[in-house]
Amino acid sequence: MEFDFLSPLDDETLQFINSLTSQNLGSKVVLHTDKDFPDLNKIKLAIIGVKENRGAHLEIENTKLSHIRKELYSLFPGNWEASIADLGNILAGNDIEDTYFALRKVVASLLKMKIIPIVIGGSQDLTYPLYRAYDELEQMVNLVSIDNRFDFGDASKPLSSNSYLTKMIVEEPNNLFNYSNLGYQTYYNSQEEIDLVEKLFFDAYRLGEVSNNISIAEPVFRDADIVSVDLTSVKSCDSGNFITFTPNGFNGKEICSLSRYAGISDKVSIFGIFNHNNSKQEAVLIAQIIWYFIEGFHYRSDEYPFGSRESYLKYIVPLEDEELVFFKSNKTDRWWIEIPFISNVNNKLKRNTLLPCTHDDYLGACSSEIPERWWKAQRKNII
Repeated sequence: MEFDFLSPLDDETLQFINSLTSQNLGSKVVLHTDKDFPDLNKIKLAIIGVKENRGAHLEIENTKLSHIRKELYSLFPGNWEASIADLGNILAGNDIEDTYFALRKVVASLLKMKIIPIVIGGSQDLTYPLYRAYDELEQMVNLVSIDNRFDFGDASKPLSSNSYLTKMIVEEPNNLFNYSNLGYQTYYNSQEEIDLVEKLFFDAYRLGEVSNNISIAEPVFRDADIVSVDLTSVKSCDSGNFITFTPNGFNGKEICSLSRYAGISDKVSIFGIFNHNNSKQEAVLIAQIIWYFIEGFHYRSDEYPFGSRESYLKYIVPLEDEELVFFKSNKTDRWWIEIPFISNVNNKLKRNTLLPCTHDDYLGACSSEIPERWWKAQRKNII
């Protein structure tokens, strides 16, 4: 069985959790111990550790997750109702491919049960088996990466934490519909990589763009299936990571806001945090990032608009060559724009679909400015 790949929490962590008060988060979480495995029929969110760092060319022994769990379970929960389980850890296999296989099988089983895995790595190449977990669901996948780099690399070389995206693009079956990067820093990415992102009609937002207006990230998460967080996207003075020193990046408040946006998204079904340095200092921030994702999850509105549109106001904006159709939710005031189905071309999507957008996108369309994400999505749809 797939869950046999999971090892229980160690005695030290269990003793720490048992020492907490009944008000701490640790007392609200169902734990995988050497005697008990959680009843997954009652679980909505599942925390999984993956002790695998070889994709970042680090030693397996460097992957310590107990600090993160202690910080997380010491926090106090909000007014949360959904049940949470800690399923323990996937240990590194004899070969890194063994770890990928175990992670893919465990996550695929959770997805089928409509349980959202919160994956704590490990190196960011673990995003690749998370992506492959959707193969069994036979669906296209949207990936959002919070990262200062695009993580392209040489496809002929082994998969690594800074090349996993290339493997997603070139390897069959190609189920990656869209990739969005939040927080890239230009000096860490070659011009060829930036041009490739544009050529593939992917979305990329520079660190300054997001920091200046954090709300522009919300529609990006609203259309995501996987959210992969690279902790080196956070500046070292806020993360506590002075081993991989990063002078510029998101601050602690910004990364937690992004995590909450990911949690609020009705569509996000996997959330992963990678490339941390296993220090007690960085564990404090990681615990708060996870807390905010769980907080966001409990404020989901279940309004992903592919069913009835009776709860939405429809706005039609006529342009010179076509018309743009917008929908505004009566429940949350969030906006979507329609991507039309074109019958005489090869479409990746088989019907009209809705792309999350902002009120500013609507106002821009009223001034004859076509939203860039709409244009890219339509181009991607017919390639």
